[in-house]
Amino acid sequence: MEEQTMSRRSFIAAAAAVSAASALAVKRLGAQSTPLGGRSGVLSQADDLGPKLGVASYSLRNFPRQQAIEMTRSLGVRYINFKSVHLAYDAPPTEFAAARAELSAAGLELVGGGMITFETDTDDGVKKYFDYAKGAGMPVIVCTCKASMLPRIEKFARQYDIKIAIHNHGPEDPNFPSPYDVLKAVKGMDPRVGLCIDWGHTVRAGADVVRATADAGARLQDMHAKDLGDFSSVDSQCVVGEGKMPVAEIFRQLRSMRYPGYVNLEYEIEPDNPLPGMKQSLAYMRGAVSGLAAERS
Repeated sequence: MEEQTMSRRSFIAAAAAVSAASALAVKRLGAQSTPLGGRSGVLSQADDLGPKLGVASYSLRNFPRQQAIEMTRSLGVRYINFKSVHLAYDAPPTEFAAARAELSAAGLELVGGGMITFETDTDDGVKKYFDYAKGAGMPVIVCTCKASMLPRIEKFARQYDIKIAIHNHGPEDPNFPSPYDVLKAVKGMDPRVGLCIDWGHTVRAGADVVRATADAGARLQDMHAKDLGDFSSVDSQCVVGEGKMPVAEIFRQLRSMRYPGYVNLEYEIEPDNPLPGMKQSLAYMRGAVSGLAAERS
């Protein structure tokens, strides 16, 4: 145990140093180019260093959309996944246009929506969420449903050319507690139908999150990042890096499989004051990514 602890401490120290150097390099790069939306200071991670880090806006659920966008921008990420609290399913077209304009002005890219529950197994019941994603410009729908609905959802994923990332929700989930339950259900389906691996729920379901990431392969469409102090307790969520999650090993696996998607921080605790913990979490995650980049040099 002591050897593992020291190894983790050594990694954190090394990663922090590399992260600082990486941040300086990116800052210098930012002086020469402007990110999306024309605002400087947004991009703080070179995309070629590893997994693309973003934010699941559920982390900011207690704040209105414009404030949530500004908070996300302040975190130095460029990718965001919208929860419906920040863009309602029944919003008029003008509201969709306003949201897109706000994101562009902040230099952010909308990389998905969710978590969305497909509750009605009818064409209209499924189509409304694809229309929502298309109107918002979401390339991925992070969702859940009953397994019996998947053939209908697959049909619309093909028709709209929008990816489906089924979210596993741990041992309480009657449909998809583990990533392996998703993989079993989508086997043989269109490649646009895949999964969103949630780190916390995966380990609580008793699965090895690194192994599950590898086994998901090309079916991995999205990822929600969080940390737990106790892999059996949903109430033990903490700042990423302060728990037991094998963050560096997850990122190493993602890099080895050339994962093209996003790792979105889903910080579910401290909903009224999430920014300090989110900043710490993203700093640790950037350090892990930068540490892996240093291994190649």
